[in-house]
Amino acid sequence: MLYHFYELQHAAVAPARIFADHGQHLLRSPFNPFSYTLPGRALAAGLDLFEQTTRRYDKPGFGLDATVMEGREVAVEEEIVLRKTFGQLKHFRRATRRPRDPRLLIVAPMSGHYATLLRGTVEAMLPDHDVYITDWRDAREVPLHHGSFDLDDYVDYVIDFLRFLGPDTHVMAVCQPAVPVMGAVSLMAADKDPATPASMVLMGGPIDTRRSPTAVNRLAEENSLGWFEVNVVSRVPPPHMGAFRRVYPGFMQLAGFMQMNLGRHIDAHWQMFNHLVQGDEESAASKRAFYEEYRSVMDLTAEFYLQTIKVVFQDHALPKGEWVSRGRKVDPSSIANTAVMTVEGENDDISGLGQTRAAHDLLTGLPDAMKRHYEQKAVGHYGIFNGRKWRNQISPRVKAFIREHHKAG
Repeated sequence: MLYHFYELQHAAVAPARIFADHGQHLLRSPFNPFSYTLPGRALAAGLDLFEQTTRRYDKPGFGLDATVMEGREVAVEEEIVLRKTFGQLKHFRRATRRPRDPRLLIVAPMSGHYATLLRGTVEAMLPDHDVYITDWRDAREVPLHHGSFDLDDYVDYVIDFLRFLGPDTHVMAVCQPAVPVMGAVSLMAADKDPATPASMVLMGGPIDTRRSPTAVNRLAEENSLGWFEVNVVSRVPPPHMGAFRRVYPGFMQLAGFMQMNLGRHIDAHWQMFNHLVQGDEESAASKRAFYEEYRSVMDLTAEFYLQTIKVVFQDHALPKGEWVSRGRKVDPSSIANTAVMTVEGENDDISGLGQTRAAHDLLTGLPDAMKRHYEQKAVGHYGIFNGRKWRNQISPRVKAFIREHHKAG
């Protein structure tokens, strides 16, 4: 019923949203004398914000058409190189021949947002790497007859993608996938799989949520799995292609994220309103672009969401050495030839300090010379992989680490 109520609310407000959209354009018309007055600009700004906050946002595009390599602009073309039911492997093909550049698989989080949330991550790595990314599919659009997708399937997908890319690939996991990526690499290392990656970068991930627990961690620990099934899992309503599939809706995840920093979001929207009233379109456009991305959300399959809560946040199965995937124990001590770097943000309120660094304690078979940790001061969760400090301070260190352990280099 929760999903049905959401759809009903969205449909009910549609006429007002259309009115607001037309109204703001009318009020901003240079042929309308009212547009030059303070009340006119304020009314137009208010209608603009109403339209933004009530709109449904589709999957965004990466929009990375070019990169700069050695001072020269090089065209970039997106291509899908491998399609699977719940996700695909996307390649950012650069129009140049640099065969010695490290091949990098970026594993995007399946946590409510699309892979485009990592646009800044991809953009920073493109000049020096042959970049691929996991492009997960909105569960709302996957027909029920295509079956289920859980945490074990996620691990299988990562292994399949790495095998498809072949030896000497490097893998980067941002946030949520740190656990399944470490699981996948552990299983591949145990099998002595030739496609086991040369290096693994784990960024702001919940390897051991017993360390510096955050509000997100406490919510998962303080409520039973049954509570989550009753309160946040819902069925997709028709006419979506995935009708009747049990999911954790993206709008629920978005509401949770917004609530965590409600004051900051209210302040950002107030600033946007003032920018619009003052005619500062550039500042308003910057905030609008952020929220258009932030509000673009996707549904997760209920089985993936619930298994992740149990394995990662309640049982702490990976750090305890108790995680079994597809009947096999996940043993990070099997990793002996994959260099590992962990990255954390000082002010991360989603994956607290020490949660990602905990990976090093599990890598007992890896020489210390192949381990590295970096903590970025004065950044929160998203600052680890997006923004100025990511571009200027974090990504250069990640690039240097990958290049250091690039066997084909």
